[in-house]
Amino acid sequence: MVTIKDIAARLQVSPSTVGRALADDPRISRAVKQKVAEVADEIGYVANRAAQIMRGVSSNLVGLVVPDIRNSFYSTIAHGLSKCLEEAGYQLTLSETDDDRMTELRHIRELTSANVAGVIIVPSAKPHPSSVRLLKAIPHIQLLRRISALGEQWFGMDDTAAMHQATRHLVQLGHRRIGYIGGLAELPTGAARLHGYRSALANPSAKNDGLVELGPPSSMEFGSEALRRMLDLPKPPSAVVIGSVQITQGVLEELHVRGVQIPQQLSVVGFGDELGFRWWGPGLTTISLPVSELATACGLWFVHQIKHKSVNAAPYSSITPPTLIVRGSTCEFSRAPDGRAARGVSASAG
Repeated sequence: MVTIKDIAARLQVSPSTVGRALADDPRISRAVKQKVAEVADEIGYVANRAAQIMRGVSSNLVGLVVPDIRNSFYSTIAHGLSKCLEEAGYQLTLSETDDDRMTELRHIRELTSANVAGVIIVPSAKPHPSSVRLLKAIPHIQLLRRISALGEQWFGMDDTAAMHQATRHLVQLGHRRIGYIGGLAELPTGAARLHGYRSALANPSAKNDGLVELGPPSSMEFGSEALRRMLDLPKPPSAVVIGSVQITQGVLEELHVRGVQIPQQLSVVGFGDELGFRWWGPGLTTISLPVSELATACGLWFVHQIKHKSVNAAPYSSITPPTLIVRGSTCEFSRAPDGRAARGVSASAG
């Protein structure tokens, strides 16, 4: 293994001078730093991060802890953060928790032991007390979800407004039996989106038996099963609004399998704006999420705070608004002359 001593011998300087040059010590001239860097690159020197960590030197790693890397929402965020951090000299490392707090704790412990520069986390519903304690000791920020025990630094979007906007669109088209399929209410995002849906209903106090289905936000299977139950109701909804990207994918798959005519039999508002959503059927009316903008804003702010050692110093929140994109999957709800619904899925659809 090439060491600092090898570089020093090549340049005929002391190992301490090489060490200071590699650490960008201001006492070392720019010319010497450049020569050290050139020789280090030439002979294949790689810094011993383990030794640096033992000396208490923070690494250039920033941990990103997310529930599910299969979700394109999180992969887009990871890509945006990676590019942003790389420009500032940091490297992103990715951890997946599957929304399990013990897995989350294990990853946080590993990141802490690696002396990471900071952690960006989409937390589980109830982080383990040890996770809370460990994160308090290092720079960290919450992304999308906000758990009060983890502090007051957070970047996210207005989930309540997103679902209110989506549901209100259907109400304005004349729909009254509007189903909602979304994430678990124990998650802060799930609770906020459910609140947005309910607040936009024409009659929020009406009994909507079977019209609300909550489950794992990363499960396509749940989306398919939830829609199946709604369509099999004696009085199914005339419209459905969805509260997660992967649940949307499951719902669209089920609609395809059952041969439901969209929007003639059912109006649908999805969540997220995947490329396939634009081409699906008549084009999916959906909530467009400011994913790239959110990731860039979070990354830039976090780097600035790390360098100024002020990440956990004061509360900070940034809320990015979502946008409703209207395409062909929603239409006006009308009634036949005898008062029966002219649009809406029958119990035997599919």
